[in-house]
Amino acid sequence: MGCISSKQIKYTHSYEDPVLLASETSFTVSEVEALYELFKKLSFSIIKDGLIHKEELQLALFQNSNKKNLFADRIFGLFDAKRKGAIEFGDFVRALSVFHPNTPKSEKATFAFRLYDLRHTGSIEKVELKEMVLALLSESDLQLSEDIVEAIVDNTFKQADSNGDGKIDEEEWEEFVTQNPAILRNMTLPYLIDITMAFPSFVMYSETNDADIII
Repeated sequence: MGCISSKQIKYTHSYEDPVLLASETSFTVSEVEALYELFKKLSFSIIKDGLIHKEELQLALFQNSNKKNLFADRIFGLFDAKRKGAIEFGDFVRALSVFHPNTPKSEKATFAFRLYDLRHTGSIEKVELKEMVLALLSESDLQLSEDIVEAIVDNTFKQADSNGDGKIDEEEWEEFVTQNPAILRNMTLPYLIDITMAFPSFVMYSETNDADIII
């Protein structure tokens, strides 16, 4: 993919310098510039203001701008770093960088932990994990019985909750994903190295077994 000259780009008010963003993320300058063209396309898909709103992100992820889903809400919330109700270009690049193949696993683990910490308490509780498992299953069109979902949650806590207090803190989570690296595989999108104009899907239709479908 050829580099897009910065002279060709029509900037919006949320634009940030590609060189600065490349220095802060796993992307190269040319990849950041390509992402800006993608950002513009998304940010004018419904509300034409140069920002990505929740409906626009959901349309890109799930081809449905009105679908209500916890997973979509969590992804939007983590991308909307400034809590403005809309995603600026810099926030888009910084959050997407977590999924780059060259991003350290420790950063991916931290992002995944925040994804599951629904109530922002600094820990993951069983009810939060179950809610996210159900949301991910819904997006992946997978049907599992209540017993199997409960077994997934219980098995995860059996492995991860090392102090037995009924919740997984960040240190326990880091140890858990170190011992089970496959859990973070959906935190890497290989084609971000060679970005195209097709928005990468965060819903990975997995070839997994029941035990590791939670991520």
